[in-house]
Amino acid sequence: MSELITPENIVLEALNVEVQVREKTILQNISLRVASGEILGIIGPSGAGKSTLLRCFNRLSDLTPGLRVHGEVRLRGSSIYAPELDVNVLRARVGMLFQEPVVFPADIRENVLFGAKRLRKLSKQKQDELVESKLREVALWEEVRDRLKQPASNLSVGQQQRLCLARTLALQPEVLLMDEPTSALDPRSTSAIEELLLEMKSRHSIVLVTHNLRQARQISDRIAVVCQRSGVGQIVEQGASAAVFDSPSASEFRDYLGQTAGI
Repeated sequence: MSELITPENIVLEALNVEVQVREKTILQNISLRVASGEILGIIGPSGAGKSTLLRCFNRLSDLTPGLRVHGEVRLRGSSIYAPELDVNVLRARVGMLFQEPVVFPADIRENVLFGAKRLRKLSKQKQDELVESKLREVALWEEVRDRLKQPASNLSVGQQQRLCLARTLALQPEVLLMDEPTSALDPRSTSAIEELLLEMKSRHSIVLVTHNLRQARQISDRIAVVCQRSGVGQIVEQGASAAVFDSPSASEFRDYLGQTAGI
């Protein structure tokens, strides 16, 4: 995919991003691009700043007291930090799935509709169509079609994560941010999510933070490796997935691969 990136198909772009929490710099010199129709995997050791970086891409970072983002993040060429930007609209365009499924204390149907109903007016028919289409998209419809009025909390963890994905997709995002979306799931549910991501990347650009190196290698088109240098998180290596894993050049990444071998 890296050979196919052109100015025309760049969806999300970070340019020399630096993140500080109060007076401490935690990320520095972050530049990357996400093209349409691809999965960009972000990997690296714990504490390097991967999840913080992900939150800069839809301004969830705004919710962290004392955190400041410098540099530029652009969605379709426009700065997401522009003063006039509606952050709620941004977060609909750049959706996010978290490590633990976050279901609301409501039924399954209302969980799917939660964000969509707040962003646009939907008739009862349109709501019903949206619920069915998004649950089908995440391969959950057949499992829950007869219990849409039951609490979402009754679902298994794997089903809850797919429900959260359906809720995000109901917002019609251009980009999906994934923060360790399968770390709390069993192997079967993990495989189901991975298959969904591969199927969805033709419609949504995906940025996937994961500690699962098998997952990163198998489903990511390109990889960005975030490690600490002099105590600051930086991208030490990035490129096509196979090339990054087969011929690592950064010593920090080689050390990380050695530490995770056999895990």
